[in-house]
Amino acid sequence: MELMDKLTILADAAKYDAACTSSGLSRGGRPGKLGSTMASGCCHSFSADGRCISLLKVLLTNVCAYDCQYCVNRRSNDVPRASFTPRELCELTIGFYRRNYIEGLFLSSAVLRDADYTTERMIETLTLLRREYGFGGYIHAKAIPGADPLLTHRLGLLSDRLSVNIELPSEQSLALLAPDKAKTAILSPMAQIRDSIAHSRQELTQYRGAPRFAPAGQSTQMIIGATPESDRHILSLTQGLYDRYQLKRVFYSAYMPVSNSRLLPAPQSFRPPLLREHRLYQADWLLRFYHFRVEELLDESHPDLDPRVDPKCTWALRHMDFFPVEVRTADYEALLRVPGVGVKSARRILTARRAGPLSFEGLKRLGVVLKRAQYFLTCGGKMLDGLRVRPDRILGHLAAQERPMLLQTMPEQLSLFDPVT
Repeated sequence: MELMDKLTILADAAKYDAACTSSGLSRGGRPGKLGSTMASGCCHSFSADGRCISLLKVLLTNVCAYDCQYCVNRRSNDVPRASFTPRELCELTIGFYRRNYIEGLFLSSAVLRDADYTTERMIETLTLLRREYGFGGYIHAKAIPGADPLLTHRLGLLSDRLSVNIELPSEQSLALLAPDKAKTAILSPMAQIRDSIAHSRQELTQYRGAPRFAPAGQSTQMIIGATPESDRHILSLTQGLYDRYQLKRVFYSAYMPVSNSRLLPAPQSFRPPLLREHRLYQADWLLRFYHFRVEELLDESHPDLDPRVDPKCTWALRHMDFFPVEVRTADYEALLRVPGVGVKSARRILTARRAGPLSFEGLKRLGVVLKRAQYFLTCGGKMLDGLRVRPDRILGHLAAQERPMLLQTMPEQLSLFDPVT
């Protein structure tokens, strides 16, 4: 098979993996090496002819020994199969880098033969890329659950970031749709990666030249919409992963109908839950940066996020006794709870009010989204002039603000070779 034919198959097969992030690491270029990394990360831009791609996102192979019902690369699916040799993938990566198409590599793989064999081939590829080709750019590798811990450790020493996909939100769904996989086989490498990262950082404080293990941390992905778990269940799992395994990111991937299995939603009537995915990302942001906990956002009587408004607005409407917040005296934690006030604008408010009293016009210049915040803030004890909205009508007003955006076509991840329109 020609190299470009392999790239067409294996780049397209990788598009369902959303856990593709590259922020959190700085490493300058070195003499005799190719590439560097920046803490701000690489954005991802796909074009039909392969240009303007910040990360080459590709599978080593889509030949899989597993038969996960939700996966396009499952053993029983009749799709074209291909595999890169380690040398081919290195040549492709370096060729793309020298043409300024990419800044780094996101490498995943189906399970060829078994987890150990697949991991060994990934290690061989990255060893060639780092040592023979001198590539110092960003590499995100997908660890294979069930692989020998020593192999996973070697993979982490060659990568900037590792990820292990949690796949599905519950052990029951995993057993039903992916009987070849087990929850413990997924969580064990997560714990190993967490401990290896911590040990590596400790060694670096003692020995400047100590090898670094996955210095940009680890992430994971779960598929939503293929199984019946509630948003509360999904976010509780997310919170546990952040707390226990110190993950950098949890990615949510709306299930795309790629199977006619009776265990999955019927493709003919199923629409990918892209809005639900969007709301989960918003709630995830609240967990990571706004000091919220899942039990504050959802409970037994409200197990799912409201699709009409973002989760922060939903929380505020259920806790009107907390509002209004006085911007001239409120502390940072209280400001973060106000819809329309972000992390940066909250800090700007704390800085700006030292110089003098704040007004609503001043809040707008500080980055506060007043069309949402106006219902929950006071300046000098007063609401925004002319605001005449009853508390029971606020939900309707907030939902009306979001409706035009929700009616637009939701974006989807593109293949490298989709036609440009």
